[in-house]
Amino acid sequence: MPVTPGARTALARFWARLIFCRWPSVTLFGPTDARLPKWFREADWGVKIDYHRTSFLPPNLGSVDVEAGGFPLKISSAPRAVMECLHLASGGDDLVEARELMDGLNNLGPMIVQTLLEACTSIKVKRLFLYLADAAGHDWVRHIDRSGIDLGSGARSLVSKGTYIPEYKIMVPRELVPDAKPRL
Repeated sequence: MPVTPGARTALARFWARLIFCRWPSVTLFGPTDARLPKWFREADWGVKIDYHRTSFLPPNLGSVDVEAGGFPLKISSAPRAVMECLHLASGGDDLVEARELMDGLNNLGPMIVQTLLEACTSIKVKRLFLYLADAAGHDWVRHIDRSGIDLGSGARSLVSKGTYIPEYKIMVPRELVPDAKPRL
């Protein structure tokens, strides 16, 4: 099946410090037409299975092969996993966590990031990813060609009260911009 572990579940594979965190769920992503089989949905896995059928990124683009229990498995790469976290983000706490995750992505390959950003259909995800990467000050960001990335038009408000970032036309939680004054 074209279903892959993603978001924080995939990031746990890349950062040992996350492996020791115990989340109450495993996050899986699949294309909009992929349903999990009944035997899988009804099995007791000891954790909640959080399955998202989505098309904001093409299936398997930005996935990597790993071995899990002697079996090959495709999981989301670090940049794709952070994009998945941003896709799922519903408020300030989620976005603050995404900022912390982005801070750890100091050695991403610009080519895969470029490919993912160009293929991504979510304006919110693209704007947030680029804003957080800029805010983290990563060297790889300067190698991204923004002319090929559709950032849409018009402002987006991700929280009801926060700080407006004019370069990306997004309203983000004040905690993401420590020196900014809140805009109501």
